[in-house]
Amino acid sequence: MSKPTPLKRFGQNYLVDKNVIQKIVNEFDPGNDDVVIEIGPGTGALTAELMPKVRKLYAVEIDKRVVESLALSYPSVHVINYDFIKLDLNNYSDEKPLRIIGNIPYNITSPILFKLIENRSLVKDAMMMVQFEVAKRITAEECSDDYGILGVLLNFFTDTKLCFKISPNVFYPKPKVDSAIIHLNFDKKLPTDLDFKLFIQVVKASFGNRRKKLKNSLRNSVFKDINIDQNEFDVSRRAEELTINEFVELTQIIKSYQNKLK
Repeated sequence: MSKPTPLKRFGQNYLVDKNVIQKIVNEFDPGNDDVVIEIGPGTGALTAELMPKVRKLYAVEIDKRVVESLALSYPSVHVINYDFIKLDLNNYSDEKPLRIIGNIPYNITSPILFKLIENRSLVKDAMMMVQFEVAKRITAEECSDDYGILGVLLNFFTDTKLCFKISPNVFYPKPKVDSAIIHLNFDKKLPTDLDFKLFIQVVKASFGNRRKKLKNSLRNSVFKDINIDQNEFDVSRRAEELTINEFVELTQIIKSYQNKLK
């Protein structure tokens, strides 16, 4: 299939190294009963390897130029010309959770990750190519230099793994940054008494002013009307100093304050 020129507006960098492609597929370990969504198949480098190994493969591609060629080259693949971020995953999950894979546009990494978190009940796992620096933040240990919103949320909702680093030389065109493969497993037991939507809001608000104390960050957010007693929770620290369990505790405290204000 002819290879169109990658478009900058779609953040396209086509993966062209067959050894790396095989390494990614091996790490993903597709099964013959899997239902898989591939984000941004491009010219089908991963698609060709996945297609014979899974029960059903959906290829979600926003670039109209390659959709017809994908459909012709891989007739058993369900090619969808659409923006993954706007896709209703309920329409594609069968009796078992979806598996997600993709060489995703780096400029929309966060929206894609937040979409997966919001649809976590429909997703078994997700393996994606991201910038190496983003991969380090996603898999960062608590209270480390790379610890931030993505690290807190993804390590709370998933089991995260940085699989391996990838050189710019395996792409066309070559990106200016190193890349990495991350694997997120959504099959994780979560607390049943936590308001997950509120938890996400609290984490985002806490890191809203990263160098400020937690007290000031919360005051500059949707929680500005909530004054937490210093004896109840130490808000004199910065967000990056809190463990994930402490973010859970903070969420529960804010929830109790909200209930009192009703």
